[in-house]
Amino acid sequence: MSRPRILLAEDFSGVADALKGLLEPDFDLLGVVEDGVALVEAAKRLQPDVIVADISMPRLDGLSALAEMKKENPLVKVVFTTMYGEPSYARMALKAGACGYVVKHSAWSELIPAILMALEGKIFVSPSLSGVVGREGPHE
Repeated sequence: MSRPRILLAEDFSGVADALKGLLEPDFDLLGVVEDGVALVEAAKRLQPDVIVADISMPRLDGLSALAEMKKENPLVKVVFTTMYGEPSYARMALKAGACGYVVKHSAWSELIPAILMALEGKIFVSPSLSGVVGREGPHE
């Protein structure tokens, strides 16, 4: 059985390395990009099953990159990782069509479940935010 294919977008190399270490045992990591423009190009070329992306990146932020990718592939699955624990950011991400919103300090326990839920067509929001964000999302 083939493993889900993941594209990672993270501009801080230390965080990218840690996330790679977390993801590689369970997923095929197609590559790591460092900005939103490179993310859009890599997503088009590689067609990953799920994209794990920082919401705040150089050249093109994650929300704008998601909007661009949705033009090419309306069913693209993106799980955002972020330092922003404010509910308003999570609401914006879900409204833009994200499948997941994981606060980075919880990524070690929440990122893999978020990816698995995205693969099933479900929405994941860090539990610390889910009560104030709700479960509304692009698939409902």
